[in-house]
Amino acid sequence: MGNNNMLELGRMNRLTVVKRVDFGLYLDGGEVHGEILLPSRYVPEGTEIGDVLEVFVYLDQDERLIATTERPLAQVGDFAFLEVAWVNNFGAFLAWGPMKDLFVPFREQKMKMQKGGSYIVHVHLDETSHRIMASAKVEKFLRTDFPPYQTGDAVEVLIWQKTDLGFKAIVDNQYGGMIYDQQVFRSLRTGDRLTAYIQQVREDGKIDLILQPMGQQAAHEFSDVLLEYLQHNGGHTVLGDKSPAEDIYSTFGVSKKVFKKAVGDLYKRRLIVIKEDGISLI
Repeated sequence: MGNNNMLELGRMNRLTVVKRVDFGLYLDGGEVHGEILLPSRYVPEGTEIGDVLEVFVYLDQDERLIATTERPLAQVGDFAFLEVAWVNNFGAFLAWGPMKDLFVPFREQKMKMQKGGSYIVHVHLDETSHRIMASAKVEKFLRTDFPPYQTGDAVEVLIWQKTDLGFKAIVDNQYGGMIYDQQVFRSLRTGDRLTAYIQQVREDGKIDLILQPMGQQAAHEFSDVLLEYLQHNGGHTVLGDKSPAEDIYSTFGVSKKVFKKAVGDLYKRRLIVIKEDGISLI
């Protein structure tokens, strides 16, 4: 059986329609899983035998494989920021989109999850029951091999938690990373998804992130960051062309060269005035 036929429980799969019944369609789950029911309410109009559908596959209460065309908010292998829909004596249940809520047993909670609260979790298959579950003990699901990134690479990050140093983030749904406070010029919250850039991968494999790209594009993009900074900080910064490079770097995380280009750009666009005591919005 080729790898592309391998059914992935708890993920989206492309499966072929093999049979029609009164209560839905059966899809080909391959030799191991046999036929999988797609209940009538999920069957797209006009579907024919032989069509390939993209479906999410999970186990129902009776441990039967069921398919749905609705996408959950997170799939097996994903880190996600999900809200607690309800809590009982066994654990918490996260709102997960169309399917029944996603279970987080007490042993997989860091602190007792509260109804209405949202938490970063990892979605996985429980090894014994093959049920889809989530865990707030995110660390144990992060990859520990050396990250394959170069300085300047763009990555997708999920903001995980605020610490004394800055924000922990999950990089490309796989690795842990850190955005230090002095690199943050916009409001960040747990659960935010955004593009960040690799500042460096340390010798121990730890990833330092920054929020703006380096190089030519950086100056252009940094002028937008600088404009936003001025708008949120009373329209003024004491930093200007004469400021020491260290002060510029510790405030904005960019070189003096990039800062000066951005100032020039905003000045040309008639958005700022340059004064003795720094720069101000017009």
